[in-house]
Amino acid sequence: MAKKANLNRLEKLYKEKIVPELFKEKQYKSVMQVPKIVKIVVNQGVGDAVSDSKKLDDAVAELTLITGQKPLITKAKKSLAVFKLREGMSIGAKVTLRGQKMYEFLDRLISVALPRVRDFRGVPKNSFDKQGNYSLGIKEQIIFPEIDYDKVKKIRGMNITIVTTATNRDDAFSLIQKIGMPFVK
Repeated sequence: MAKKANLNRLEKLYKEKIVPELFKEKQYKSVMQVPKIVKIVVNQGVGDAVSDSKKLDDAVAELTLITGQKPLITKAKKSLAVFKLREGMSIGAKVTLRGQKMYEFLDRLISVALPRVRDFRGVPKNSFDKQGNYSLGIKEQIIFPEIDYDKVKKIRGMNITIVTTATNRDDAFSLIQKIGMPFVK
């Protein structure tokens, strides 16, 4: 007998309200065709890490606070003499969130972090790829309440990619809009 996990507010909304709405709206033949969010990848590039590896440690600590999960350090794939970069050097950090942590992060992003952006008018609608995944760039990590502004040594941006099972842009847009992503009007 499987133990039922406590559902996050967003996960509960998805299962109880969004799935039936999308099923009727898009006229799927099976409930399994309704798109869902598979994972969220949070990526932060740290170009300064080439000259000072301590800066990468700061980025890793901040990503850990924001996502609640230890990041994976990303390495350079190619050597670029212009940037004094050699293949295999550590140049960033990324976190892949799934399940409960994914829904918790998405809920905090939509309801807490994005409204804290100065002059926020919404996120762009045209950031979907052909497979139905949504990518979002954030300019400052300090929009997350977990980050203590006084302890931040450098303002860094990050990329957030929401990976869905949608097969096209329209289905993915409907899913992410119903979850509550504040798109530009």
